Amino acid sequence: MVDAMKKRERTSPPLPPPTESLHELLADVTPLPEPKQARLERPRPHPVPFQRLRDEESVLADSLSDVEPWSEGLETGEELVYLREGLPAHTLKRLRRGHWVIQDELDLHGLIVSEARALLVEFLADCKRRGLRCVRVIHGKGLRSRNREPVLKKKVANWLARRDEVLAFCQARPTEGGGGAVVVLLKGGRTRNEG
Repeated sequence: MVDAMKKRERTSPPLPPPTESLHELLADVTPLPEPKQARLERPRPHPVPFQRLRDEESVLADSLSDVEPWSEGLETGEELVYLREGLPAHTLKRLRRGHWVIQDELDLHGLIVSEARALLVEFLADCKRRGLRCVRVIHGKGLRSRNREPVLKKKVANWLARRDEVLAFCQARPTEGGGGAVVVLLKGGRTRNEG
C-alpha cells in the first residue's frame, strides 16, 4: 500500500511554488474576443403558485356546490353518550370504535312508549341471563313521527342510564344504525344463582 502511494506521488505533476500568483500563471493566456452580439437580459418568469391555484379552484367548486359540507353525514339531534361513574374514559372510546362485538339487538321501531319500555326491560333481563356483554338497541330516527323528531331516543337513553347492568352506551356507528341506534355495554358474566 505504501508503494502504491509513492508511485502516485511520483506520477502527479509538481505543484508551482507558493509564491506565484494566479495572474503570473495566466500571464501568457490570450482572452477570448468579446462577442459582437448584444446581450439581452430576459426577464425571468414569475413563479406560478400551483398549490394556491388548486386551492382557489377547490373553494370555487365548493361554493358552487349544492352540498353543505358541514351537515353532510351528520345526524340531527344530540348524540347519546353515557358512562357509569367510576369507569375509565377509554371504555367509552373503545365502545365507540367497536372493540366489543355486538351480540344481540332489539328493534323498537314503530312502538309506543309503554311497549318499548316493557320490551327493553325484558331484553336487558334476557341479556343479563345469557351473559351478553355488548348489544344494540334500535330506537329509530323519528322520520315517521308527527314532528319528524325521534320519540324514543331520549326515553331509551334515560331508561338505559337507570339500569344497574348498563355500564356505558353511545350512538352507533353509521354502518350500525348511526343516530337511530345505541350500542350498549353491559356488565359481564352470569349471575351466581343461575346455572
